[in-house]
Amino acid sequence: MNRADFVEGLRGGSAVALASAPFGALFGALAVENGMSLSEAAFMSATVYAGASQMVGIELFGHNVHAWLIVLSILAVNFRHVLYSAALARYIGHFTPVQKFFTFFLLVDPQFAEAVKRAETGRQLTFAWYFGFAIIIYIPWVLISVAGGMLGGFIGDPKAIGLDILLPAYFLGIVLGFRKRDNFLPVALVSAVASVFAYRYVGSPWHVSLGAAAGIVLAAVLPLPPEEPDLEADALQSEVHEV
Repeated sequence: MNRADFVEGLRGGSAVALASAPFGALFGALAVENGMSLSEAAFMSATVYAGASQMVGIELFGHNVHAWLIVLSILAVNFRHVLYSAALARYIGHFTPVQKFFTFFLLVDPQFAEAVKRAETGRQLTFAWYFGFAIIIYIPWVLISVAGGMLGGFIGDPKAIGLDILLPAYFLGIVLGFRKRDNFLPVALVSAVASVFAYRYVGSPWHVSLGAAAGIVLAAVLPLPPEEPDLEADALQSEVHEV
């Protein structure tokens, strides 16, 4: 494993770990409030490792919903990870099967965004960088979930102090990170409008997947942006012809 890439990944992921700390604490507090033990909350954070899905799961657990409905609801929230995996596959063909297992297990929203940005800027997406970036987020997430469960009683109702806004703000930050992409504005608007309508007429958490699906369909039908001419290649080709 390349140590320099690993350390670079640790540095990059540390900022995300700090930003995600409130979510982990909030999950732990809500999990204990809904009847989970600290060990159960830690186990869920370590195995599910998906903030939004964990929040949905504990909310449904507290209402004695059928297990199959909980599974489908979590699938609806996390369906975007299927798309993440497909988009990331082109950059990790050189990973071993074991490395790919950990790559997809540790794949969360900021991990995907930063991995794609790194690959698209021409830098090789190494497993050392990827694992360093991921592990510095994963381990604190589990530990802070436990801390949140232990201290949750001091927080009281998270909605009363506005902590419920953290998750929407977090996802908004992820989306805006791609604002310079071609066709970003129409795709984002259609996804947002479709999600609002789905929330109104279908309900949560299906609005997440339906909004994403609407954006994907629009992105698929919109024409690709024209490729910019490679002036350097054209100049080199002209020189060859002149010789």
